[in-house]
Amino acid sequence: MGAIADKDDCLLKSKGLRLDMLRRCVILGLVLSFVALLGAAKPKVVNFGRWLTVKWLVGAQEEKTLDLKVRPLLVNGEVKFFSTGESHDITQGLFAVREAHRLNDMLPSDSTPRWKWQPGGWMLVSRPTAKISKLNLPEFDSFYSEAMWYRDFVAYCGVTDGEKLYAMVVQVGRRKPVVKKLLGPAKLGELPNSECSTPEWLRQPMRVVFQPAGGQKIIFNVRGQSVEIQSDGAEEEEP
Repeated sequence: MGAIADKDDCLLKSKGLRLDMLRRCVILGLVLSFVALLGAAKPKVVNFGRWLTVKWLVGAQEEKTLDLKVRPLLVNGEVKFFSTGESHDITQGLFAVREAHRLNDMLPSDSTPRWKWQPGGWMLVSRPTAKISKLNLPEFDSFYSEAMWYRDFVAYCGVTDGEKLYAMVVQVGRRKPVVKKLLGPAKLGELPNSECSTPEWLRQPMRVVFQPAGGQKIIFNVRGQSVEIQSDGAEEEEP
């Protein structure tokens, strides 16, 4: 009888140990899951740092300097890239901002590094997810093009490799431009943003005004995905 009692006692103890280990594993799993959820739920904070004024070298021999204001775009305090100009809120959770680059201008024969600043293209930034993506703007020239936003549309004067100047209107999310209108040959001057004035947006009805340097003013009525030319001083049009 004593041997049987000892055997039953051992079985009970063994079952108790297994249950205790099982409880510990369950608790550990719950703790790890909770920690993972806390990490996944940690919000990403997108903001800008303070403005800095840097030198932008322009001219055929880069003999002229212009002041360029830049500031870092931060995600949870980490610098993702530098931007220039004011950002544009497309929605409450999505905004566009222009990038600024520091380019390495060092020649193989140079003994010390040489860096220079210049404006770049436009980026789309999601506030909820902190996702940053490049915005494809056809014919946008980082030296000559000056973009003006309205809603999810952006207007600018584009310059092609063939030295042609175009009035461009692009809607975020669409592959093809809403407007691509030939304005004439590009002058390719030594100063930035010298091909045309900054486009001007008007509402009711929604219109955008282009004024090329030395050319005639041209106005486009934009209705959803359709475009109507109100006044036209150019001779050639491309879809």
